[in-house]
Amino acid sequence: MTVVENRPEPRKANKDYSGLPEASPMGAPLDWAWLRGAKSEWGVRPKPSPRGLTMLDIAVGAYGEVPDHPQHRSMAPRGCDVEGDTPDMGYILNKKTDVWADNTRELYEEAVARQWSATRDIPWGDLQELDDDVEHAMCQLCTLLTEVEMIAADLPAKWMWRMNHDFIEAKMFLCTQIMDEARHAEVFRKRALSNGGGLLLSRSGPTSLLRTIIEAKTYTQATALMHLLGEGFVLDIFRMGELISPSDVEKRMFRMCMQDEARHVAYGTMHLRYAVENDPDVAEEIHEALDHGEMVLTEFGTAPDVSTALAVLLAGGVEHVEDKGFPLALEMTKKQFTSYLARCERAGVSRLERTQIPLDLLGIDIETIKRSAA
Repeated sequence: MTVVENRPEPRKANKDYSGLPEASPMGAPLDWAWLRGAKSEWGVRPKPSPRGLTMLDIAVGAYGEVPDHPQHRSMAPRGCDVEGDTPDMGYILNKKTDVWADNTRELYEEAVARQWSATRDIPWGDLQELDDDVEHAMCQLCTLLTEVEMIAADLPAKWMWRMNHDFIEAKMFLCTQIMDEARHAEVFRKRALSNGGGLLLSRSGPTSLLRTIIEAKTYTQATALMHLLGEGFVLDIFRMGELISPSDVEKRMFRMCMQDEARHVAYGTMHLRYAVENDPDVAEEIHEALDHGEMVLTEFGTAPDVSTALAVLLAGGVEHVEDKGFPLALEMTKKQFTSYLARCERAGVSRLERTQIPLDLLGIDIETIKRSAA
């Protein structure tokens, strides 16, 4: 947040408005209160940064102060004068710890600056015909990703209208997440349909995981399940795009999705950290959600269609799936769980003593996790 060292006094009207008409030409009474001055912080002039006028630049004076407990539950812009009879919107997320993260403004600016097009920015014309087994594996993975990506759009949409409007930057960032996820669903659907393969099999496992996320009792629990767990695992798949991609087209697709997914995970991790630091009692609420979420995700991640499709892609076909594909897939699973546990450490909800994940079986070293989280 930009800090104003010497906050100016509110600007006062320097004109005499006493002679203004009291009624319109049609006889309706006029109200000139807005012209005679208000409690707004006149005289505060944010300066554009080299990138332009960002949300960080305008977070000056009282306008940059996000209250822990907003006075109003209306859609009035934070910092304006609010009439006493303004209708209550019925928001239920009225504590800053409910939704805030210290990196919200930065992530919003990054999101709007890095929007891309699944139509223009992927070189669809460069797609080459692949062996049938590799094309099947890519289409199966894209079928799964088309299915799971939209939960990260549905979930913010479910909760945003319940968030106090004083937390406007958080709501704005979540709007970008919804757009990102719509684009991800678009790009994976296009890839499945663009090279002679098509959409393949949908099993019950992904739906069970998505239902667990969407039915979370609180937004904080939902964030833990989606950002720490679900999106975190998908982010690692995107990061492994270089290995699982049979051509440069898929590499480009995974790189573009990765930059978006990393923002979402960064928001969720820092939101949970902010919540726990300011309200330690919320940690148990998060743990309860992750206790269940880990079991569901483990079942999802070990589903045969998911694991075999990844193994075929990693092996470059079925010929070396046993000696190359499955060992690499196991390393990917190890990386995903290690990254997840490190995110939990950074979020202030250590799972190392509580997780039901078989760390020994996967060969996951706790000290490695601690170093990764540092």
